[in-house]
Amino acid sequence: MVKKRGLKEAYSIKTTKDSINLYKIWASTYDDDFATKNDYRSPLEIANYYEKYSNVEDSPILDVGAGTGLIGECLNKNKGKNQIDGLDISSEMLNLAKLKKCYRNLIQADLTKKLIITDNYYGAILSAGTFTHGHVGPKVFDELLRIIKPNGLFIITIHTKIFQKGGFEKKLFQLHHKITKPVFHEVRAYGNNADPEHGKDTVFVTVFRKK
Repeated sequence: MVKKRGLKEAYSIKTTKDSINLYKIWASTYDDDFATKNDYRSPLEIANYYEKYSNVEDSPILDVGAGTGLIGECLNKNKGKNQIDGLDISSEMLNLAKLKKCYRNLIQADLTKKLIITDNYYGAILSAGTFTHGHVGPKVFDELLRIIKPNGLFIITIHTKIFQKGGFEKKLFQLHHKITKPVFHEVRAYGNNADPEHGKDTVFVTVFRKK
């Protein structure tokens, strides 16, 4: 019998290797075990706020930590076909995203290292669920700023419980000369069917532009 995985396993990640190993096993059932079961709302929130804040210049889009392509699905429902690329460390997760036919390109890469992407290339960077317990820290913002165009749009979720202790608040302050003042929208990450231990978790949908 295959063990079902959920928020407990996702939040227990400590290293990049942990992430690769978890999602290699979890990829094929992730949408059912996690997204549907917990009514995972962050990808939809990101897509809705992209629709609210974006303009015609905010393209192409890079979905950072794209996983199985949940943001891509939501964007296509909201606004039709977008020029969107997906980036994730897990090839297994990206294989599932490819099947959804929402992405122009899919990139397997480690965010903690230099990305093989041209400077000032993307018009927007979106991300849901990447900046959370045990996943990717705020140091990657420097590399993401390198690959986004001047005035490029960021819309990302940051888990509220790690916003301060994980160094995100400090990092955003340190970048004040490179980015516009962030706007924060606190929203529920999960809906009514969520895990009892983490079901009320919230995230900051964080919106800013590169100067």
